[in-house]
Amino acid sequence: MTRLLLVPLDDAVVFPGMSVTLAVNTGTDEERVLLVPRHDKEFAAIGTVAEISDRVRLPGGAHASVLNGLHRGVAGAAHTLPDGRLFVEVEERPDPSGVPDGRTRELEREYRAVVEELLELRGDDGRIQAFLRSITEPGALADTSGYSPDLSYEQRVELLQTLDVAERLQFALSLQRERLAEMQVRKRIRDDVESGAEKQQREYFLRKQMESIRKELGEDDASVVEEYRTKIEEAGMPEAVKEQAEKELGRLERIGEQSAESSIIRTYLDWLISVPWGERSEERLDPQYAREVLDADHAGLEDVKDRIVEYIAVKKLREERGLGAQPNAEDASDEAAEPSPSPARRNDGGAILTLIGPPGTGKTSIGESIARATGRKFVRMSLGGVRDEAEIRGHRRTYIGALPGRLVRALRDAGTMNPVIMLDEVDKVGADWRGDPSSALLEVLDPAQNHSFRDHYLDVELDLSGVLFIATGNVADGIPGPLLDRMEVIRFDGYTTSEKVAIARGYLWPRQLQRNGLLTDEVEMSDDLLRTVVTEYTREAGVRNLEREIGTLLRKTATQIASGEREAPVSIELDNVRSALGRQKFFQESAIRTAVPGVATGLAVTGAGGEVLFVEATAMQGSPGLTLTGQLGDVMKESAQIALSYVRGHDEDLHIDHSAFEDRVFHVHVPAGAIPKDGPSAGVTMVTAFASLLTGRPVRHTVAMTGEVTLQGRVLPIGGVKQKVLAAHAAGLTDVVLPERNRGDMDDVPEEVRQAMKFHFAMTIDEVLAVALEPSAVGSAA
Repeated sequence: MTRLLLVPLDDAVVFPGMSVTLAVNTGTDEERVLLVPRHDKEFAAIGTVAEISDRVRLPGGAHASVLNGLHRGVAGAAHTLPDGRLFVEVEERPDPSGVPDGRTRELEREYRAVVEELLELRGDDGRIQAFLRSITEPGALADTSGYSPDLSYEQRVELLQTLDVAERLQFALSLQRERLAEMQVRKRIRDDVESGAEKQQREYFLRKQMESIRKELGEDDASVVEEYRTKIEEAGMPEAVKEQAEKELGRLERIGEQSAESSIIRTYLDWLISVPWGERSEERLDPQYAREVLDADHAGLEDVKDRIVEYIAVKKLREERGLGAQPNAEDASDEAAEPSPSPARRNDGGAILTLIGPPGTGKTSIGESIARATGRKFVRMSLGGVRDEAEIRGHRRTYIGALPGRLVRALRDAGTMNPVIMLDEVDKVGADWRGDPSSALLEVLDPAQNHSFRDHYLDVELDLSGVLFIATGNVADGIPGPLLDRMEVIRFDGYTTSEKVAIARGYLWPRQLQRNGLLTDEVEMSDDLLRTVVTEYTREAGVRNLEREIGTLLRKTATQIASGEREAPVSIELDNVRSALGRQKFFQESAIRTAVPGVATGLAVTGAGGEVLFVEATAMQGSPGLTLTGQLGDVMKESAQIALSYVRGHDEDLHIDHSAFEDRVFHVHVPAGAIPKDGPSAGVTMVTAFASLLTGRPVRHTVAMTGEVTLQGRVLPIGGVKQKVLAAHAAGLTDVVLPERNRGDMDDVPEEVRQAMKFHFAMTIDEVLAVALEPSAVGSAA
C-alpha cells in the first residue's frame, strides 16, 4: 500500500497515459498523487496514479502542477493533515505486462477496426490513426476511448474502474460500436437530406430528416401499430373481422410507415374500426308509447300509424316469447333443406316497410318518429339519382380513392348496429355501365341474406339483420319488381282539406311562427282563413307548399310588425291573405271547361299525388285520322285509339250518325302539354269525350271519372283510387265514376270525403255515359 495525496477531479476523469495541468498545490515533497473523479461530493473507488512532472507558479500567487497519468490505483483509508491536505492509502494496479492471451488479441484487433472505421466517417487526417498504431499495450489501447468527447461522465468512470484488461477492451469496444452506429445513422440522414435538398426547399429538408430519424429509430411505426392494435382490441369485432384487421396490421408493421401502401392500409383499418361492431341501441318495444309519439308528430295517416304500431307489437311478442321470424313462402323449400339462421340473425321479422306517396306527405318525418318511438338511432340515405352499384356495395380496394358503400357509412354515423336506416327516394335509383344499385339492394333488403352482407371495400361479412330499413318513394312503378317483392308497401295517399287545416294549425303554424321570429300571442288566424289558403292557394297531396304559403304570410306580417306598420297582436284577415299571397291560384274550373261538348274530366295519379285532367276532343274536315297532343305516353295513345274505335263501332247504340266519321280528322288534347302524362286509367274519359263531342251532349260539370275500357266496352279496374278521389274532392267535384271492381277500395277513402261525394260504380261504358253526359241532347255533331 502506498500513501498518496488525493486530488479530486470534479466531473472529470484522467486515464493512464494522459497529461493534465491542474491548479493545485501538491507541495515540493510529493512526487506522485492520486487523481480521483468526483461528482456531487461522491468519489469514485478507483483513480489514476499520476506523476508530477513540473510545478509552475501562476500570476496572483497560485500554483499549478503538470501531471502524467501512470496507472490505476484503488483508494483505501484516508488521512487529513493539519494543513488540510488529504492523503489516502492506495493499492496500485498497473496493467499486467507480457504477451496477451488470444481473446485479448481478438478484442484488440476488433477495437482497432471499429475505431478506424469511425475515424474514416469523421474524416480523420491520419494523425489519430498513427497515434493508435503506436500503442501496443491492450490496456492503454482501451483507455484511448476516454479521449472521446461523446462519452458521458458515468461511462468514463466505468471505463476507469474496469481493472481487467479484457473486460476493459470489451467495454470500450461496445462504446465505440455505439458511436459507430450513431455516426452511420447520421451519415445516412445527411445523405438523404442532401439528396432531397438539391431539389426542394428547406421545409422538405427538415421533413426528410425527421422521416429518416423515425425510420432508423422505428419509434413512430411502433407507436402507430400499437395504437391500431389497441383500437382493434376495443372495437368488439367478430372473430373473422378481427383476424382480417390483425392481418392488415401485420402488413403495415412489415412495410413501415414510409411505404406508399401504408396510407391505404391505415385508411382501411380506420374504416374497420369505425364500424360499431359491438354497439346496439337499447330498443323500446312499447306499442302504446309508439302510438303516442306518432300522434304527437303527425296528424291523420291512421292506417299508416296502425301498421307501424302492429309491427312494433309483433316484434315485442316475438322477442318476449323467443320466436324467430317465419320464413317467406318462396324460401320454404330452401329452408327445409338447410338450417335456417338463428332468430337473432333475422331482420326484424322480415318486414321492410316501404312508404309510397306524393311529396310532402310526411314519409321522411314519420321515419324519424319510428326511430324515436323505438329508441333507435336514425340515419337517412338518399338514393335519388344513384347509378353506381359501388354506392351500395362499396369500391374494391384496388381502385384509387376507394371507399365503403353508403351502408357502412350509415352504420358509422349511427354508432350502432341496429339503427333505423331510411332509404329515401328508392324509386329513383338508376342504372348504367357502372352497375345496377337496385340489384345490390336486393341483398340488403332480403332478411334471408343481409345477416352476411359483404361490402367490397371492407371485404368482411357485415350483419345488417338488426337494422330496421324503411324505404320511401313517390310511385311504386319506379321500383324494380324483384326489389318491390321484398317490401311491404304502406301508401301515403295524401291529406283531405280538413286534415290539412288541422296540420296547418297544429304543426305548420307554430313552426313558421318560430322561424319568422314571432310569438304565439302576436299573430292569430282563423281556421276558415286557413281553409281558404288550403283550397285557393294549394292543390297538392302533401303540405309542403301549404307551409311555404303560411311562411310567406307570416314573413310579410313579421315585416309589418318590425317596421312599425302594425302593432301586435295582429289578426290576419282575408285582405291580408290576398295582399301577401297574391290572387287566387286555383279555381273550380270544371263547370267552365265542360260547358261545351267534347270535354270530359278525368282523374290520374302522378308522382305528386292525385290530379284532375281535362280531356278535350274535337273533329274537323280532312283525311280520316287521329291527332294526339299534350305529351301523352304510349299507354294513353293506345287508350285514345281504343276510345275512337269503340265509339265508331257502337255509333248506333250511341245514336251517332255514321257519316260523322267520314272525311273527318279527330284531335284529342290533354292540357298542360309541358307535363308528360301516361297511365292506364284514361280510357273511359276519352270515350266520354268522343261521345260528348259526337252526340252534342256536354259532360256534367260535377262528374269526374277514371278507369280503362276494352274494345267491347268493359270498364277495367285501376289503382290509386284514394289519391284520385282526394284530388276530385279538392277540385270541388261531387260525383266520381269508378270501375265496379274498385268498390272495395272505398274503405281507404276518408269518411268525411265519402260523406261529401257520390260514387258511381260501372261495369260497362254505357253506365259511365249514363252518369256522365247531360240527359238531353243539345244537338248532334253529325
